[in-house]
Amino acid sequence: MRSGQEKPGISGADPAADRPLSCLFIDFNAYFAGVEQHDHPELMGKPVIVTPLASEHTGAIAASYEARPFGIKRGTKVADARKLCPGIAVMPARHDRYVAVHKQLMAEIERHIPLEKVYSVDEAAFRLSRSERDPARAMDTARRIKEGIARNVGPALRSSIGIAPTRLLAKLAAERVKPDGLTVLRREDLPHALEDIPLTDIPGIGAGVAARLARADVNNFMALWRLQPKQARAIWGSVMGERFWHGLHGFETVEEPTKKSMIGHSRVLTREHETPEKARIVARALLLKAASRLRHYKMHASSVSLSVRIRPEGGWQSARRFKHSQDSFLFLNLLDEMWSEFCTRQRQKGPLPRLGGVTVYLHGLAECGETALEQMELFAEPEGIEKNARRADLWKAIDDINADLDAKFQRLGAPAAQHGPRKRHISLASQSGLALNYLGVKIAFSRVPEEAEFLY
Repeated sequence: MRSGQEKPGISGADPAADRPLSCLFIDFNAYFAGVEQHDHPELMGKPVIVTPLASEHTGAIAASYEARPFGIKRGTKVADARKLCPGIAVMPARHDRYVAVHKQLMAEIERHIPLEKVYSVDEAAFRLSRSERDPARAMDTARRIKEGIARNVGPALRSSIGIAPTRLLAKLAAERVKPDGLTVLRREDLPHALEDIPLTDIPGIGAGVAARLARADVNNFMALWRLQPKQARAIWGSVMGERFWHGLHGFETVEEPTKKSMIGHSRVLTREHETPEKARIVARALLLKAASRLRHYKMHASSVSLSVRIRPEGGWQSARRFKHSQDSFLFLNLLDEMWSEFCTRQRQKGPLPRLGGVTVYLHGLAECGETALEQMELFAEPEGIEKNARRADLWKAIDDINADLDAKFQRLGAPAAQHGPRKRHISLASQSGLALNYLGVKIAFSRVPEEAEFLY
């Protein structure tokens, strides 16, 4: 940016945004597969896929770069991958391990540069110091980070690094060269350095925004670039559009902290769990885990939703509302009610179908002491409040006992995948015998699960 050039104004704008470079964004390449190669040196340089569970009837959630020349990518079925590449290593996902390695990587990078924001288990943004904001010094910092990771964590954990004036531009720069890339994107390189990028490859432009952009005759990057801030705000339907515009044009804005709005889990069903009765047990287990996390965060929920994926294609969903609660018995009763409704409607169509997956969420979250929760308690019947509190205390005690037992197993060297729910000493009789690897732990694509999620 030229000295003295006026910077577009926006509330919360970073006063350092007029400097040439300020953000280093790191994107770890095929991260899940990279961790498997890191932990299994015999797999280094070989085709690897990672699957959500140990099953021949599921698909890849990650593929190493060595697997991709065979046409194998995320979503490729295990059976197809074995045909395309005989001998390919198929590794069930270990999300607690991916989080542990993530923390090692962040600690190593922070030896070189301060962390600004973690976006997911394999993506994070870091803040360049004033002395590092010219391209040569910024690239030197990036190279030192790569060397430190290879030396102190492991060479299998490759990354692409983007350096730019804003987090959005730095992420786009990191996407330009994979694997093991290093790209600097200056404001004077814009817009032509990005003119070939599809709009849907840009963070912040999902299907809904893309449709609104198309209606505004914005169908490519150059048209997007020519928008004015107020036009972007109108298209996005909120201030997020204006913030996106500033990030795209090289002016960083302060991000507002996000508030947790729901807690839930999904599960792709194996053949042994694809019948409605077996799938119901899985859905109940997922809901119990979500409820444990709810209590861990000291929150209450006011609605529960259920989604069922039907094979070969199709689905069904429903939801129930209630007064704010932490009571797993209440949640399970409502889930069973929705499941009964689902089965009744399916029987009216014919034989019960095979099911491909289940998803449960707790919504309408409120922290203890928040206004909505206080108002609920103000108008509720005293005996109802007391019963709710007793049940919450009971389930919290069960949570704590199970978490303590899991922590002891881990201290003895048994990873969560090995002990899992079957080692729990307290559980509902209806859920006994359900041994699901990584029960309910959401795939870490868009966030970093907390360690407690592997214990509760």
